[in-house]
Parts: sequence; structure tokens; C-alpha cells
Amino acid sequence: MRVIVWLVEGTWPACVDAVGTHAPNASDVVLLHVSGPDVPGVAHGAFAGLLGRGRPDRDPGTRLEGLGGRSAAELLETAAERLGRPCTRLERAGRVEREVVAAAEGADLLVLARDGDRARLGPHSLGPAVRFAVDHAPCPVLLVWPEAAPALTTMPPAPPPHH
Repeated sequence: MRVIVWLVEGTWPACVDAVGTHAPNASDVVLLHVSGPDVPGVAHGAFAGLLGRGRPDRDPGTRLEGLGGRSAAELLETAAERLGRPCTRLERAGRVEREVVAAAEGADLLVLARDGDRARLGPHSLGPAVRFAVDHAPCPVLLVWPEAAPALTTMPPAPPPHH
């Protein structure tokens, strides 16, 4: 069994713990972190357009790319320690939701966490990237709450019946 575990800041512990609970005998666990191009790209663009005339060595986008890589490696290391068993660490970069779906190709399970409004039950508990991954994953998906799930009383009301 091959399990892909999508790690995101703030929600990754729940995903790692879910592997132990729901896929304890998985033979191949892959811890996945995806870095999007957004922040470094914005910094590169702002520097080039406004500030960077003649001083490419001072481009803050380059520094942000390096910091992001170190942060991802640290997150993967911490997650591997929490998992407590052999695993593969995989770093990808690009459109986050598409990289997650591509990484799940050939997997038996994709584990990810809700990343939207976690105060109530309902569709808003999924952000755009998680919604995309859930809708397009080429394998079964285990969607976990990063903390205890909200009470059933937070569920949106049922629509009125049509006559």
C-alpha cells in the first residue's frame, strides 16, 4: 500500500497521525510538501519592476525561495519524526493543487486536511486547493479535521422542500 500524506503548515500533524490510525500497515508512506510559486514570484516581480534596476544580487525573491526550501525540509523532517517509521520525503514546487494530484498518481490513498472554515461543518471547510485535490485525486482520499470536528449543530440548515 502506497500512502501520500500532503503536509501543510498548521494541519500536518493531523495528517501524520491519521496514517497511524487509518493506514497502520502501509508499506510505503510518502510525506509530501508542495511549495507554490506565489510569494517568491511576487517578490521577484516587485523588485524587477520597482526596485531592481541594476542590482539583481539584491532580489528578495531569491532569498524567499531559499527560506521556503529550508522551511519545507524542516517540516518534512519534523513530520518524519512524528510518524516514527521509515518514509519517503518528497518536495515539489508549482501549482500546489496540481502537484498534489500528480503526486497521488499510482497511490492507494491520499491523506490531507481541511484548510478552510473549521468552526462549522460544511463545504466551506475546504479551501480551493484541498477542494481541487479531493475532486481530482486519482485514488481514495482520507480527509481529516486538523482538530476535533465541530458539533453537528454547526451544519448548514437543510433547504426548504420544493412543491
